[in-house]
Amino acid sequence: MLRHSRLPIALTVAGSDSGGGAGLQADLQTFGALHVHGTCVVTSLTAQNPRGVLGIQAASNRMVARQLEAVFAELKPAATKTGMLLSAPIIAEVAKWFRRARGVPLVVDPVMVATSGARLLQPAAQRTLCRELLPLATLMTPNLPEAEALLGRALRDEADLREAARALTARFGCATLLKGGHLPGTREATDIFYDGRVELRLHAPRVRGLRTHGTGCTYAAAITAFLARGESLISAVRKGKAYITAAIAGSQRVGRHQVLGWREG
Repeated sequence: MLRHSRLPIALTVAGSDSGGGAGLQADLQTFGALHVHGTCVVTSLTAQNPRGVLGIQAASNRMVARQLEAVFAELKPAATKTGMLLSAPIIAEVAKWFRRARGVPLVVDPVMVATSGARLLQPAAQRTLCRELLPLATLMTPNLPEAEALLGRALRDEADLREAARALTARFGCATLLKGGHLPGTREATDIFYDGRVELRLHAPRVRGLRTHGTGCTYAAAITAFLARGESLISAVRKGKAYITAAIAGSQRVGRHQVLGWREG
């Protein structure tokens, strides 16, 4: 008699990346590598590759809502993440849903600008993100430029990262993982986690000479996968850092570009 194991389920609510290196494609690859069944809600289509974004088309609010309804009806996730949400109406629709699904851990990656510089969050949408979605989050995972945009000030060193993580947690009421990979002049990629009580300094040697695409998506997706597998938030963050460090170190050549090395864990 066949015995079937039960896979945990995770959900990504994000934009599609036609280049396959970021967005929901990166999320789903990460979920699969970590033995989690990945479901998705597509918020927008992008025409992009590692060089840049050629075009963006948003999904309708109704279609976003119907996708959420379809997933939760039959494949209720044990953990969820959001990535590129693009517009204020889409963010409001997603927030409305997660106000009803408060028992599901929610990781919010406040995607604002692509690696290439293309804007992935409309200016008016940032206010809706702050007002409606971030207060529902279990964890937010801004990078340095995103944290600067949310706080309205420059962050220049590790002490600034620590203070900013505390300020973001106080403002939005969720744990913060502030990713310091954009901090110049450092030998380590240092991130600061703060949940209102516990502060962690997560660090790894900086890998020089690589221009990878989708690291933020993959990092948040790995944390979400570990949450879906039943890990505590602190454990999921630690394991997510180890996963993204290994993925960067294991980057491979695809065409003329580097892509992250997907590792089972």
